[in-house]
This record gives sequence, structure tokens and C-alpha cells, in this order.
Amino acid sequence: MADVERTLVTLPSPTMPVRAHGSFPCQGVYHRRAGTSPSTALIATHYQADFSTHYLAELMAARGFGFLGWNTRYLGDDSHFVLEQAVIDIGVGVRWLREEAGVEQVVLLGNSGGASLMGAYQSQAVEPNLPATPGLRLPDAVNDLVPADLFISLCAHPGRPEVLTAWLDPSVIDENDPLSCDPDLDMYNAANGPPYAPDFVERYRAAQVARNEHISEWCLSEMERLGAAAAWDRVFSVHRAWADLRFLDLSLDPSDREVGCYGPEPRMSNYGGWGLAMACTLRSWLSMWSLSHSQCRSAPHLRRIKQPSLVLNATADRGIYPTDAQAIYDALGSSDKGLESIDADHYLENPPGAREQCADLLAAWLAAHA
Repeated sequence: MADVERTLVTLPSPTMPVRAHGSFPCQGVYHRRAGTSPSTALIATHYQADFSTHYLAELMAARGFGFLGWNTRYLGDDSHFVLEQAVIDIGVGVRWLREEAGVEQVVLLGNSGGASLMGAYQSQAVEPNLPATPGLRLPDAVNDLVPADLFISLCAHPGRPEVLTAWLDPSVIDENDPLSCDPDLDMYNAANGPPYAPDFVERYRAAQVARNEHISEWCLSEMERLGAAAAWDRVFSVHRAWADLRFLDLSLDPSDREVGCYGPEPRMSNYGGWGLAMACTLRSWLSMWSLSHSQCRSAPHLRRIKQPSLVLNATADRGIYPTDAQAIYDALGSSDKGLESIDADHYLENPPGAREQCADLLAAWLAAHA
């Protein structure tokens, strides 16, 4: 592999200066082949995961492309996530690529949950549309974003509200009791499956949507209650969010995946202490997870993306399915778009060589769009 040069990039945001203890809200690592100035560079960002040393960064740099693994102020802290602030921070990275790194063609790489985030960024950059998160004012800087030139969706969920709702356990009776359970809606009750009958699947999915809507309604009423007492916000927990029927029933949305989820055994994960939306503020729920309020849903944003786009799906992914990739592809507004598959798991760790295959595929597509 060619020598890869890494540059630490740390910058303030238009809506957040350097913190008092000295850290910058926007941080990342720029990868490039040593001694080169790439004309095309990718930028990858997630809602809260650290993408500064993304697994594709060195592989793409070795192939002659720049790669900025970029983090917003919400690195490791999606409990306080606000979408409009996150896209402003992404804009800082895009501007740095154009104005400091001398990149002519910027490529948004939306990997996993990051695809809906990058889709929201590009959508806002080409056609400002984001409303303010309830209880907040929309910053001026959110209407001053620089669009990217290309868009890539890699092993991606259709949106944060969608993936959470598909994973929510609808058997939860009491949101304050992680053990409360309606056995008639419990996917881990052997009497219900797997395999799961079509009528159970229908009732289950409807109950998942109802649970998401119930939490959203509670957030709004709780904001009113707190506001009346001059309080700003609060943290709460969302229990049991490892309960997608597809984890155990491979006949639902069939693919090359094995039984299971991204964590340990699904039921253990479901009753464990980690996962999506485990800790939220009222505003972060409404901004990120709510079906009724969140703008972190890709479909409304993808239709505004007219730039050339590519969707890559991993056929053995345990948490993202062929229908997800197809939905993202169908929603994209671009007339120049492609849909490809890689025989691999979610992180392209297996089989060996899957990451190199992905990098080659991306490099060929980027070369064709230079």
C-alpha cells in the first residue's frame, strides 16, 4: 500500500467556538497519498461514532483520493444531538476541503447511520428546508452551506427514526420499567415465533410505530411541563431497542445474513445496557429519533439530491436489508445513480478482502465521474 499522509484537522464551528478547556467542536483526520494534492476527496461523518480513522480512509487515500474522516460536536454524545447544528459542523469540513485542501470535487460518503445525516446536509445545502428543533431557533449558519458534488450511500439505514422504530420492542408496557412486557407482542416469546406469522408481523410493526409516537407525544408534553417551571430539558432512557423481527426470522427481508444482530445474542442485547437511543434529552429525541418530528429521515432529503449518486449494499448485513438499499436508491433525485452489492457483513470485515473490493468499486465509480 502507498504511503498515506495523515493531517489532524481541528476547527471551530460558526455556532460553537473552541471550548474553554481547549478542544475544538469539529475534528477529523485528512488522509491522502504522501506528497499528493488530490482533486477528489471524500468526507464521512456519523451522528456520534468516530469516523476520523474510518476503515476506508487509508484504502481510498492509497488509490489517490483524499479522505476526511470528520466528527461533529456530537462525537460520542448523541444524547444531546441537534440536526441543524450537526449539518453546520459538516459544512466546516466541506469548506476546509475546498478552501484549504484544494479539493475540486467533494464526495459525501454516508456510511451506516451517517447516510441520512449526509443526505440531510446535501439537501439543506442545495435547497434550505430544515425547520428548527422544537424549542430552539434555527441558526443563520444552517442556510450557508456548500453543496458537495457526489453522494455515496454505503451499508446505510434509511434514517434514524426508521431504524430505531424497526428495532424498538413493542412489548414494553411501562417506559420506566425495562422488564415490563406484553407476551402477545414479545418476539422472544417462543409462542410467537420464529418464524413469525404475517398477522403477528403486522401487529408488531404497528405497535412499534405506536411506541415511537407515544414517546414523541410524551416529549412534547414534558417540554411544556418543564417550561412552565423554567426548566430547560431532561434526560430519559429508551429501553429495549434490539427487537427487529428480522434478527431471528431470515424469511423476512431475505438476504445472505446469519441470525443475530450487531451486538451479542439479540435477546441479551435487548435487555442489556447499550443500543440506539438508550439515553436521550427531550430535544434530541425529537431531532433524531421521532417519526413525527425528526428530519433525520433520508427519503425527504434524498429527493433533493440531483448530483450523481451511488448506493452500496452489503448482502450479509445483519441490520440493514436489501429493501433499505432499494428504498434509498429509489428516493434519490439523481438521474445518474447506481445500486451495487458487496458480499460482506455490515463493516465489510468478512469475508477477507471485502474492504479492498469496496475501495476498488468506489475508485472506479469516482474515476468515471471525475
